[in-house]
Amino acid sequence: MPYIQVRGVEHYYEWVKSPAASENKPVMVFMHGWAGSARYWETTAKALADQFDCLLYDMRGFGRSKLPKQQQPDPQTQEELDYEMESYADDLLGLLDALQLQRVYLNAHSMGASVATLFLNRYPERVERAILTCSGVFEYEEKAFKAFHKFGGYVVKFRPKWLVNIPFADRMFMARFLRRSIAGNLRRAFMEDFLEADYAAAMGTIFTSVSEKASLVMPQEFAQLKVPTLLVAGEYDQIIPAEMGRHAASLSDKVEFALIRETAHFPMLEDPATYLKLVREFLGI
Repeated sequence: MPYIQVRGVEHYYEWVKSPAASENKPVMVFMHGWAGSARYWETTAKALADQFDCLLYDMRGFGRSKLPKQQQPDPQTQEELDYEMESYADDLLGLLDALQLQRVYLNAHSMGASVATLFLNRYPERVERAILTCSGVFEYEEKAFKAFHKFGGYVVKFRPKWLVNIPFADRMFMARFLRRSIAGNLRRAFMEDFLEADYAAAMGTIFTSVSEKASLVMPQEFAQLKVPTLLVAGEYDQIIPAEMGRHAASLSDKVEFALIRETAHFPMLEDPATYLKLVREFLGI
């Protein structure tokens, strides 16, 4: 499996390409959400491989991008790496530089879409166009946030590995994320990724992606977007409700909003035909 060192951490990455297609295609980079991995983007990448060379990678501390036993500092700054969304945006910059990719398309989901939004404003010259799936802005509510962090901490702390072997556990695990059913191998992959996610990364990103700071920063980030962006929402998304996405898109005339009916937090898997149609129309392919 291919790995590349980015800011002191070995990052897993893979290419999805169509051997029959022409060379020198543009590159589309896929970014996953919290406690996930690049695995759930594979079917989407394969569907777009005739038009793009698709780069999938696991973010630091998730999937196959394991953290070292003792977190190493960034070799360029000698600063300890943290779990702020801005830090993950710098990871992406490091990945592009390491692979010598100057300008790409971004396709990011959920927490990955928050990271991508920050990247778009910090390094707009590196992105042609972006697709953000299941992203948005929210208002800070102290009691609700504290309850969320407490529950999230409990869920992350108690993750017995044997859970994946319990019949129908994957269905129960994914029930809150889906409106329509998806393939069993994908449900199992989601559960495996969650169970294997690094504790520090999983906990750290809970507190940074859903926080008072994020509620203040993300509306400003969306308002500043200059890169043409498509924001796709699932009608019944319980994790990031569609109205949060609609509001985020309204903050910049560079952002188009699209709602996919009868889907929830994974519209690209629940209704791939509609999702791909929207993406192709946005990209003009």
